[in-house]
Amino acid sequence: MPVIIAVVVAIAVVAGFLIFALPAITGMFVGGQEAEQVEAGVEVQVSIPEGSSGDQIASILSEAGVIPDPQDYYAAVKAQNADMQLKPGDYLFTTLQDPDEVVTQLIAGPNVAGVTLTIPEGLTVAQTASRVEEVYGIPAADFEAQAKASAYVADYPFLEGVADDSLEGFLYPKTYTFSGTPTADTVIRAMLDQYQAEVASALDFESARSLVSERYGIDMSDYDFLILASIVEREGLDDEQRANVASTFYNRLEIGMALQSDATMMYVTGGEVTAEDLKQESPYNTYLNQGLTPTPICAPSLNSIQAVLDPPDTNYLYFFITHDEVYFSETYDEHRQSYE
Repeated sequence: MPVIIAVVVAIAVVAGFLIFALPAITGMFVGGQEAEQVEAGVEVQVSIPEGSSGDQIASILSEAGVIPDPQDYYAAVKAQNADMQLKPGDYLFTTLQDPDEVVTQLIAGPNVAGVTLTIPEGLTVAQTASRVEEVYGIPAADFEAQAKASAYVADYPFLEGVADDSLEGFLYPKTYTFSGTPTADTVIRAMLDQYQAEVASALDFESARSLVSERYGIDMSDYDFLILASIVEREGLDDEQRANVASTFYNRLEIGMALQSDATMMYVTGGEVTAEDLKQESPYNTYLNQGLTPTPICAPSLNSIQAVLDPPDTNYLYFFITHDEVYFSETYDEHRQSYE
């Protein structure tokens, strides 16, 4: 039975689990340093997420014990001219496998069949847990109990400083494939790996921080951007509207105006929001409280994150949403006219 390693970049390995008292053992090098000895020929399953860089793929394979020395792997990639041909997905390899064979398989594509899990944009951790239970039978309560930032921050530094020990916002929306019966930890790590590949390592938060500071006078952390993106995700109907919603929220924050987002209270109520709900004391009530919510309210799409990182420069302070349109206004009088 293969050893399943469904984590991706930051795999907490390996040595204690892949070493057996058998003679076919050799030294393994990780990042140029000799690491714990790894038994050759043990089947391991690894997942390569979409958007992984060449270095990330090498790290995945090295941490899983598939390649003894990343430099040999890089040489094989170069020899096969495979830089742009490596495919994401689930693979079955063996420890200390020949690097040429590994690259050939990565060009051919995944060699492990599995059951797919689709997580759409805008789900909460609780909703994601329900999806996971439907597909893999992992109890939603067990998934939620496992989904704590403190369990993963050592491997995923972007989780440092999150509120309420929450992974809200970080369980990246995507289609995932797992063979066999994955654990809650396996699924969560795959989602965090995807967030690392597509958001934390791929987007320019520093430039966004400078833009928002210069234009609005607001200091934003990476976590703040994710929180705002999650609110934008639940307010906008399409990418263009989400960009304008992001701009509107920044304009409100700049002048000390409350965000006044129904979506943040929907996170509390779990459904429709009434006038009475908007009077309820809650850190997620952005009618009563200025500023952002303590945590994200969902896992936003990449487009929503990009909208808050590079918002259009508008003077909008209000918007009114119908079932198929969003009307933006610069003044309250214009806003009233939009829904009267």
